[in-house]
Amino acid sequence: MFDTMTLTKVLGGFCGTLLVFLLGGWAAEAIYHSGGHGEGEQAYVIEVEEESTGEEGAAEDEGPAFEEVFASADAAAGEELWRNCRACHALEEGVNGTGPYLYGVVGRDVASVEGFNYSGALVEQADVWTPENLNHFLEDPSGWAPGTAMGYAGMRRIEDRANLIAYLDSIGG
Repeated sequence: MFDTMTLTKVLGGFCGTLLVFLLGGWAAEAIYHSGGHGEGEQAYVIEVEEESTGEEGAAEDEGPAFEEVFASADAAAGEELWRNCRACHALEEGVNGTGPYLYGVVGRDVASVEGFNYSGALVEQADVWTPENLNHFLEDPSGWAPGTAMGYAGMRRIEDRANLIAYLDSIGG
């Protein structure tokens, strides 16, 4: 059934297939990666106005301070924003999901939930979850605590962050 010629044909088929894939990869690399892209001058340049580095320009761009916004935060509006967090976190004490439970998180020590395996990046940034620390973390989790396991992209509006933190503060505080 299997003779030397059959084995030679099978081996030749595998070698031929490998050769086709190698040559195809080489051709694709030559076509798509060495076409001289980015080596010449741009056809047109879009002029962008320089940002001012003065104190006045920086104060205008930042907006209101978090403390001011948090003082007038609406916990009921924060309850609506909780929908985004609910996918990974729970509000019941001791119930961990993908993330640790958030019952009583405002004022709690960072990375202190028993039974949850933290990445270690949070304790390098803060000791306690103050409203200000939560604000920075919710704005850009991976920017504030590089190496955090939280995959959330962040909440851009300061009012939303303040409302959510006010809601979390009202739960188990």
